[in-house]
Amino acid sequence: MHLYLHIPFCKQACHYCDFHFSTGLAKKSEMVKAICDEISLQKDYLHRKELSTIYFGGGTPSLLSNSDLEIIFSRITAHYILQKGAEITLECNPDDITIPRLQAWRSFGINRLSIGIQSFNEAHLKFLNRAHSAEESSRCITDAIDSGFDNLSLDLIYAIPSKSNDIWKKDLQIVHNLGIAHISSYCLTIEEKTVFGKKVKKKLMEPIDDNFASDQFNILLDEMAKNDYEQYEISNFAKVGKYAKHNTSYWQGDEYLGVGPSAHSFNKLSRQWNISNNALYLKSIQKETVPFDSEILNDTDRANEYIMTGLRTKWGVNMNILEEIISLEKTSFPTQIKKFENIGLLTSEKKQILLTNKGKLMADFIASELFF
Repeated sequence: MHLYLHIPFCKQACHYCDFHFSTGLAKKSEMVKAICDEISLQKDYLHRKELSTIYFGGGTPSLLSNSDLEIIFSRITAHYILQKGAEITLECNPDDITIPRLQAWRSFGINRLSIGIQSFNEAHLKFLNRAHSAEESSRCITDAIDSGFDNLSLDLIYAIPSKSNDIWKKDLQIVHNLGIAHISSYCLTIEEKTVFGKKVKKKLMEPIDDNFASDQFNILLDEMAKNDYEQYEISNFAKVGKYAKHNTSYWQGDEYLGVGPSAHSFNKLSRQWNISNNALYLKSIQKETVPFDSEILNDTDRANEYIMTGLRTKWGVNMNILEEIISLEKTSFPTQIKKFENIGLLTSEKKQILLTNKGKLMADFIASELFF
């Protein structure tokens, strides 16, 4: 079983981010208490009481104080048993990372850090409106390793507007030189309600160039393969034995509970998502009611979800598993698979359907075309 905690606070708004967060920290203590209360209210959501992963996401979970973390872990352990060797991940920003804080995080049992580097280039960091500097990007990694963290993941963004691919290649080289075991790398996308989205709408900024993004994605694939990383999901690359266990659980359809504003939960039969409004979330939890919407998943929903998540991974879509969910007889699914195979976007062997590198650039479109 898996637990996700959404910490909805950030120091400042990155210009590309459309996740749910607030830059006002006045209600942080109240929110921590509410999240703890939701853990208690939702204690029976998961059918087993043993957790194999915990993931602090956001927002910026590294804004939590030691006392915040102590309260949260106390509530978690009141309701759940942690498996031996459970993966406990904290998303953090470089400017929040200090040696005393790293030592404190380890004392709480946090054994994996997902660090939001995004770039090692100063100009690119300023463009994205990140709160940290290029110097802090490198320094925090060294400090984390020196403090005993041997399971680090870095977030990197590609397709940041640039005259050439040089900065992107240099970012990747820095990662390889540091010996980082796990990389999550995402294309810069322009979301409507973000600062970048509003700038593009007002024609103050050009949309991301698709050809430039494709070039940088291919550079990413080449450099990762050259340096012995396995691409086990479209945006995720790992050295041997360093997959993100928590995120892999999502892609493989495991059950998980999400607590906090905007957090999602899944129990194989239904999916639910909390309200994305801090004030309304707090008011509801104070009344001992979890504010969520939900949907019951029918066979078509479950099949489409399996296609969407499975296609993104190295394991792909297994036709036998799909047949257990929904009958493929009299559907266009086999024909669609053949069509994408013929144009080099998919491969199918021994009933295992996988995206080619070319297909990975169109994963969402291909999945939607395969939906029932």
